[in-house]
Amino acid sequence: MNRSAPRATGILVTLAVLAVVVMVMRGRPSPDSATTRTATAPRHGGQLVASARGVPRSFNRLVASDQPSDMFSMLTQGSLVRVNRATFELEPWLAEKWESSPDGLTHTLHLRPGVTWSDGTPLTSADVLFTLEAMYDPAVQSVIASSVMPGGKPIQAAAPDASTVVLTYAAPHGSGISLLDMFPILPKHKLEGALRSGTFSQVWNTSTEPADIVGTGPFVLREFKPGERLVFDRNPRYWRTSPDGGRLPYLDRLVLQFIPEQNAELLALQAGTIDLTQSELRPDDYVPVRRAEEEGKLTLIEGGVSPDADALWFCMKPEAKKGDRRLAFVLKREFRQALSHAVDREEFARTVFLGEAVPVWGPITPGNRLWFSPNVPRYPHDPARARELLRSIGLEDRNGDGVVETADGVEARFTVMTQRGNSIYERGISVVREQVAGIGVALDPAPLEYPTMIERLLACNYDAVYMRPIFSHFDPANNLDFWLSSGSAHLWNMAQKTPATEWEARIDAIMREQAQTPDPERRRALFNDAQRILAEHVPVLYLAAPRLYFAHSTRTAGVVPSVMRPPILWNADSLGVASP
Repeated sequence: MNRSAPRATGILVTLAVLAVVVMVMRGRPSPDSATTRTATAPRHGGQLVASARGVPRSFNRLVASDQPSDMFSMLTQGSLVRVNRATFELEPWLAEKWESSPDGLTHTLHLRPGVTWSDGTPLTSADVLFTLEAMYDPAVQSVIASSVMPGGKPIQAAAPDASTVVLTYAAPHGSGISLLDMFPILPKHKLEGALRSGTFSQVWNTSTEPADIVGTGPFVLREFKPGERLVFDRNPRYWRTSPDGGRLPYLDRLVLQFIPEQNAELLALQAGTIDLTQSELRPDDYVPVRRAEEEGKLTLIEGGVSPDADALWFCMKPEAKKGDRRLAFVLKREFRQALSHAVDREEFARTVFLGEAVPVWGPITPGNRLWFSPNVPRYPHDPARARELLRSIGLEDRNGDGVVETADGVEARFTVMTQRGNSIYERGISVVREQVAGIGVALDPAPLEYPTMIERLLACNYDAVYMRPIFSHFDPANNLDFWLSSGSAHLWNMAQKTPATEWEARIDAIMREQAQTPDPERRRALFNDAQRILAEHVPVLYLAAPRLYFAHSTRTAGVVPSVMRPPILWNADSLGVASP
């Protein structure tokens, strides 16, 4: 069921004027040849420039979970299979075909013949076995491993020959072979030494010479200038071909220009110094972009409701917050429920997104139609109920300064870090700050540069965070790093050795069963239960999921937008400069 909030009248009028182009979903593209959904075909050669908000933390996807590192991996590496980000269907990729046993435990994959690494070395089954070994090595501390554990155990791998891999799951996995989309295959001949010496987690860091990074993706790194740009050249040994049998990628070069500030990004797009962005437009941008479209400079596309929502959460890791007496009430669900009641999500959507957003109460939004549950607990805007909940755990404004405190004077005052230069985040935290101030909770925004924010997030070196956490897959069985208490993306208390709370232990059990249950209806029922428990305890305050709009230059061809990040570059091998 897909339920969304009514759209504000004002924004309906605005959109009528804008005449926004609605993305039309078409048929499934062939995995062996590129297809486009634009009227203008791309030509071979040329260069496109895209903006990027942040720099990769690492060029090694197994050890970095930030979105820029994931995008770098998409451009330079390949996985055994690929989930198409537009259709969400599974496609053969480095493996051209496979057979699965009836019990869902054994999967035999046949590698595509003739695929080589960008340095000319043949891709073989040894690379697949090496990648799995590295991912599961405890010394590597891979950020992906916790999500690739069917039955709670590593995948066992064998290679009967150089082109065949047999993978054995400890238990059936609900998403089946699509689980293999989560990680790239890495080159054994380049990285085995680092794994054996115990330095794999440091290899391919951002100071690595570009020539040392090889892949099977459409591009190879040519240049990295921190704070300025990433430059990619086409991989001349890339295995895919275009519909006419020509080489892919179409582009000779792709440049990612770092523009952390959104106003500067919009100006660059209007001026034609960049061709596309890696994030959606702000509602404020629709009018100037529509004007540019009328002038023949840009194309505006609507992608639908985002599968991700703006959210706020606190660090709830006791070992990271030793001596912080606020943790005693932050850990109480009544405190977090009070905040949820204090926020008027309808007003939030109107103010922050000009009505172009859907209020949400959990991590799964209506943008993920397959897994969204409309029946999670909701917290209507009710400041009186919020103050009652705070009083129930001993938080009252005893000294009349407008901020509630405990009987021994510990104030409910927090610093909230968010990404500098992101006007939506800055506007969002301003609205939340004002609304929760009405119940006596003080939030002080602290905008930070993206790399600094992520570093502090991973170390739990913060009071609270406001941002939009991104799911890498629609299927929850492929996002166990978020749902499991041991997961590397369990935002409020990452990588727990044992569940810190009874409710997290319940979600762990539910999600492990959900991930290995083949029956779709049973999987859906289990996941609805997990969503309900999460919403009851509110470890993350979810606010609204925006409707997504994108823009690109009219010289950009082959665009197939997705509501998932990166919205356009996920299909980079099929992007090109428009034919004259």
